[in-house]
Amino acid sequence: MAIPSQPEGRDAPAEKEDPTSKMSFFDHLSELRTRLIHALIAVGLGLIVGLYYSDKAFVILARPMLKALRDAKMDDKLVYTSPLGPLQMFITVGLYLGIVLASPYVFYQIWLFVAPGLYRHERRAVVTFIFSSLSLFLAGMAFAYFVMLPMTLSFLISFPGPYRAMISMNDYFEMTLVILLGLGIVFQLPVLVFFLSLFGVVTPKFMWNNFRYAVLIIAILAAVVTPTTDAFTMTLFMCPMMLLYLLGIGVSALVVRKKRRAAAAAGAASP
Repeated sequence: MAIPSQPEGRDAPAEKEDPTSKMSFFDHLSELRTRLIHALIAVGLGLIVGLYYSDKAFVILARPMLKALRDAKMDDKLVYTSPLGPLQMFITVGLYLGIVLASPYVFYQIWLFVAPGLYRHERRAVVTFIFSSLSLFLAGMAFAYFVMLPMTLSFLISFPGPYRAMISMNDYFEMTLVILLGLGIVFQLPVLVFFLSLFGVVTPKFMWNNFRYAVLIIAILAAVVTPTTDAFTMTLFMCPMMLLYLLGIGVSALVVRKKRRAAAAAGAASP
């Protein structure tokens, strides 16, 4: 993750091109409306593409469930309990797929709205945020799909008893969405720490001194997000969160070191 350089010496104030200072409140609202319209148009176009690939996407999403059913010697079938079930699933999968496809452009619109009021090095940080955030989000979803989801499903259908599994595809997708989006959001932690450190909100010392509180918060989040009650799955969910927190400490240390070097260079350059 690239660390943007800081403004140096006397030229720092001039680096901030701030046309927003001349904009009225209604100008800001007009600009926000423009960005929202562009973002919604992108989501709409993404929805069209998402609907086209909705069936194929759900087939991919259903694979972990079908495999878990086969491993448990059960019928690898998903059912629906409402006449509207297939249509709802078709539209819902297409919508979420469209949002994912449109997300880079949506982030770009957010950047266009906030960039005029930022320093040049802060603008570079926002661009870094867009690409880093998307990459980590996809990495979190991949971890959820290939690791968390199969283990969670295997546990959930392993309970003994005189039961026959009839898994509703709508209920399955809702649970899958929680796991995929939950881990995708959790994987944003290093990016969040990067910007909090960049703007002086946290430091590596602060994060290390509060490590035990972070463990407690991570355990609570894992207990809330994990759909099962077994300690193993909860621990499996906690492990990447702990690693991301430690990675965040390293990212914060790099940012703080870079800021100190830039401040020292600016002090040496000033008369």
